[in-house]
Amino acid sequence: MKKILTITLLLAASAHAQNKLTPELLWKLGRVSGEAVTPDGKELIYGVSYYDLKNNKSERNLYKIAVKGGEPLQLTEAAGSESVLNIDPRSGKIFYLYKTQLWSMNADGSNKTALTEAGLSNVRFSPDRKYILFSREVAILKIEGKDRYPGLDKSEAYVFDDLNYRHWDAWEDGKFQHIFYAPFNAGKIGEATDIMKDEPYDCPQMPFGGSEDALWSPDGKHIVYVTKKKFGKDYAQSTNTDIFFYNIETQKTTNFSEGIMGYDTNPAFNKAGTKLAWLSMDEEGNESDKNDILLYDFKTLKTYNLTKAWDGTVASFTWSNDGTKIYFLAAVKGTEQLFEINNLSNPVNLTAKNIRQVTSGQFDVNGIIGQTENTLLVSRTDMNHAAEIYRADAVTGVLTPLTSVNKGIYDQLSLSKIEERHTKTTDGKDMLSWVIYPPDFDPSKKYPTLLYCQGGPQSALSQFYSFRWNFQLMAANGYIIIAPNRRGMPGHGVKWNEEISGDWGGQPIRDYLSAIDDLAKEPYVDKNRLGAVGASYGGYSVFMLAGVHENRFKSFIAHDGLFDLRSWYGTTEELWFANKDIGGPYWKPGPPPSYVKSSPIEFVDKWNTPIMIVQGGIDYRVPVEQGLEAFQAAQLKGIKSRLLYLPNENHWVVTAQNSIVWQNEFFKWLKETL
Repeated sequence: MKKILTITLLLAASAHAQNKLTPELLWKLGRVSGEAVTPDGKELIYGVSYYDLKNNKSERNLYKIAVKGGEPLQLTEAAGSESVLNIDPRSGKIFYLYKTQLWSMNADGSNKTALTEAGLSNVRFSPDRKYILFSREVAILKIEGKDRYPGLDKSEAYVFDDLNYRHWDAWEDGKFQHIFYAPFNAGKIGEATDIMKDEPYDCPQMPFGGSEDALWSPDGKHIVYVTKKKFGKDYAQSTNTDIFFYNIETQKTTNFSEGIMGYDTNPAFNKAGTKLAWLSMDEEGNESDKNDILLYDFKTLKTYNLTKAWDGTVASFTWSNDGTKIYFLAAVKGTEQLFEINNLSNPVNLTAKNIRQVTSGQFDVNGIIGQTENTLLVSRTDMNHAAEIYRADAVTGVLTPLTSVNKGIYDQLSLSKIEERHTKTTDGKDMLSWVIYPPDFDPSKKYPTLLYCQGGPQSALSQFYSFRWNFQLMAANGYIIIAPNRRGMPGHGVKWNEEISGDWGGQPIRDYLSAIDDLAKEPYVDKNRLGAVGASYGGYSVFMLAGVHENRFKSFIAHDGLFDLRSWYGTTEELWFANKDIGGPYWKPGPPPSYVKSSPIEFVDKWNTPIMIVQGGIDYRVPVEQGLEAFQAAQLKGIKSRLLYLPNENHWVVTAQNSIVWQNEFFKWLKETL
């Protein structure tokens, strides 16, 4: 607590002198995330990360606070990062992971003890606490030259006979994440069993899977895990993950979700172990298909789709403590909100009427941490505030702040006004946009205005708070921002969400132009100082707009955008995405029209506007050639252009100092060109 208060007071004084957000101040904010509710429901454990710009690293410590409110207690202070694994309901002892070791400490943070050697991740205790499961990397295939030729230990060669040879930001090296379980007694781990043996598959799922991908059944007789049992080209072109049951006694594995061809993820039992729920998509190869909650009843031996009749897609879910309800998060009308499903005792007769929106407002509920009585502990953000933890009344939806790590800073800042705006699209639909105004907005003045283009392409543009694409920071630099919920975004019905596939350069781009044209009618928008910015599909959108905008914009910034769909198809890794959204390979008979009508390179002859291009060197989703091709084209056409190359960043900008460079160059470019 002392550390938080000291930092908050110092930063508040600094913020008071500036009165507006800066990149440096943004990176001094504490990043809050929930960990666990204590078994008695009286206390919450959460983590706070702070970034050290000078040393380019972060530190995350654990804190505890009463659910009813009060002063937090700091539990850890060692350099590094800790995460809670389990809390003993009898003693209150906390088991946590630190530097890949299992540790324990008393409920007040005292008596910290290392229980294991390093090398553990995604640890879970069995219900009787006699076993643990964990994941670690296992060498399966000989890919590296030094493995194929043992005498050549200095070799850096890789040899591939099949896809997937790289993924996200790493080359495949023949090693796979596997799930193990082992006896656990008095802090000692016995001999571990690899339940996946010699299989060339990953669990957790790479690159973003975690402990949610493997769990114990409540009776301790099974380990339930998620993996995609496909390899090579089949892996690269399929989203068909399945849920598997491993029987501890027989050591046999059963595919629980066999026949469901899309993603099956996030399995979770009710407390009694009589039902299993999970997230599921129908269509193989469609990573943005409608995400439903399926429920299997072990008594009736039947599976029910709980959200089939509901016109939306689920982001995440959790069981209520008594097992009578499921709470879930989903995008709705430019926000992310908390919902509940009731009447689980009779799932066969569930309709959309059994789904109730619990919270509403100009904010995002972006995480469910736990429940105590009729209160849910959730994470909440909005475009002016980073995440803090709130109590949510499960009946009324009223949110009450529990943590206030960054309150001292925000209280000293001039915040932006954020408004909904509704625009008629070219096909007569109603489109919501968020408009963010400078903190000192004066409607009698004229302001440069930015069109923000969201990535995904099928990700929600809600009341999120980004530490890179930060609207509060953009507005503090004197810009109005319009962020449209264009075609392809969840929260406006399944059809709206689906309409972008196969039409990247069509209606979604027209939606963007409709939004900026509508806002430009306002007297406070300087029509001669319009810019467009975005990353990923947003960067692609900027490249497309550069060729079709008909002189609307004066400046562009594109980050990790797709420029040439042919070369992108030949170098990206998750081909299921390209096959679904572009239509497949460019060489097949009657090639998909997207390669002409939706490829920015086909419109580069019309480029005439200054453009800054940002590219990560280890982005294998949108490989480096995309940014370099676009920059070279702009340079050879004599267009004012700049390349910000980040050799060790992936599709995002992860490190603190690179992020500060990114933000400074972002605003420097806009100052020069807008």
